[in-house]
Amino acid sequence: MIFATLEHILTHISFSIISIVIIIHLMNLLVDEIKGLRNSSEKGMIATFFSITGFLVIRWISSGHFPLSNLYESLIFLSWSLSIIHMIPYLGNHKNDLSAITAPSAIFTQGFATSGLSTEMHQPAILVPALQSQWLMMHVSMMLLSYAALLCGSLLSVALIVITFQNKNFLSLRKSFFFGDMEYLNEKGSVLKKTSFLSFQNFYKYQLIQRLDYWSYRVISLGFTFLTIGILSGAVWANEAWGSYWNWDPKETWAFITWTIFAIYLHTRTNSRLQDQGTNSAFVASIGFLLIWICYFGINLLGIGFHSYGSFQLISN
Repeated sequence: MIFATLEHILTHISFSIISIVIIIHLMNLLVDEIKGLRNSSEKGMIATFFSITGFLVIRWISSGHFPLSNLYESLIFLSWSLSIIHMIPYLGNHKNDLSAITAPSAIFTQGFATSGLSTEMHQPAILVPALQSQWLMMHVSMMLLSYAALLCGSLLSVALIVITFQNKNFLSLRKSFFFGDMEYLNEKGSVLKKTSFLSFQNFYKYQLIQRLDYWSYRVISLGFTFLTIGILSGAVWANEAWGSYWNWDPKETWAFITWTIFAIYLHTRTNSRLQDQGTNSAFVASIGFLLIWICYFGINLLGIGFHSYGSFQLISN
């Protein structure tokens, strides 16, 4: 009873803090960015991280196993993973361009976990025999961490595509900005008076796109590493449980398809011989965004294959 009460308190505290963080972000959009508000939002996400960590630890103690036995626990763990990703730029003293993605994603996943699921799923349950393995923590945690990172990176890529094609003249951005200023220098009079506002907008857009490309590439690279580890550990676990490393189970198949798409993304993003690496790779990442949801939710909704025990009744990995 005490454990259940503590879990309830911690989940609502973390949800409330994330809600406040979202409000702070909206305030920063409506008015000029205030440093104090931005620092408060970052500290709020850190507090959210510790609240969810406390929930996971208490859940672990009360259930006797790592808390990844059903969809409710996996969504809470996914929200915890998003809070970790949110803190990466903050710990590195970088401008946090991930906050617009991680904070809403965290509140969505945790809100769905606490309000969108039946109360029965909130209760810890005994693991089915197939999940009673030391590989549970390794495999499922790596998969969920990869989902969190890949979802964030993919959403950043989607934002990059939207901003890039918002203005039809973006392809001439560099020319209009850099060479436009050179033309002004050749004219008489003040350069400041003749610098167009459009050039400033293009320069700001160019910087924003560069940052989105920078962070999407790095976050997706991190998620791809987690996904690779998760698939490999799952193969070892499958060999122990089913006697074969790979069975082309629907869950395994879609995980492999997702891995292939993001491998193509990394190849496209790092291939210097291709033009518009950032934009082309962003389109690949946007496809990967859909595949992640199919792999995470779609297969579990159908409840088919060897991972049928991973339906909404048990686990979503």
